[in-house]
Amino acid sequence: MLLGWRSLSLFSVSPLWISLGIVALYLGILLLISEGLNRFKNTDAEFTRKIFHIGSGQVILLAWWLAIPAWLIVIAAILASIIAIVSYFLPILPSINSVGRKSLGTFFYAVSIGVLVSYFFPLQHPYYAVIGVLIMAWGDGLAAIIGQRFGKHSYQIGGIKKSWEGSLAMLGASFLVTAIVLASVYGIIWQVFLISLWVAIAATGLEAFSKLGIDNLTVPLGSGILTFYLVKLLL
Repeated sequence: MLLGWRSLSLFSVSPLWISLGIVALYLGILLLISEGLNRFKNTDAEFTRKIFHIGSGQVILLAWWLAIPAWLIVIAAILASIIAIVSYFLPILPSINSVGRKSLGTFFYAVSIGVLVSYFFPLQHPYYAVIGVLIMAWGDGLAAIIGQRFGKHSYQIGGIKKSWEGSLAMLGASFLVTAIVLASVYGIIWQVFLISLWVAIAATGLEAFSKLGIDNLTVPLGSGILTFYLVKLLL
């Protein structure tokens, strides 16, 4: 039974400025923590970048629950993409773009959020955008952290080195994200887990090719769109 995403909007009657204030406060605290770890604790820049990567992805949940208008999220995504580009060429925020890393991943990340929200929110199906973004946030973030710290068994695709440990983390996180979000909307039914498995496999395959950070675009878009069509097919 479709529960409806509006029933999950915890503060749908709150004034918009309060909702935006909550999001801004969350992002401000996250940025301060990430920058503090990077600048004052000598934490590896790539690690703090992934912490910000995972944490910032949760904003899509706040946007969903707080019923923030799609146009505002898209504007924020555009601004974030501009900041990401500036930080790429001028490393003013190493917690966002690690110094010396030739990747446009953060830029693609912001673009993918804007695209998913602009498409799925007006259709009253924001949970597909949520799935795409959270798979990128948790799946890719944990894959990088676990792969770098515990990856012992490597493989290569087109000259890109990955680890099986990291890919398994991506697979597991993608499955859990998809299953939890879909179950919250459609209930705990077997189709949810089958869809989640297919989406997780596809997302893991897309993440394996990450030249210039393009996976930050292909993974969320591919995951969100694939989930949408699989749900239409099976539910």
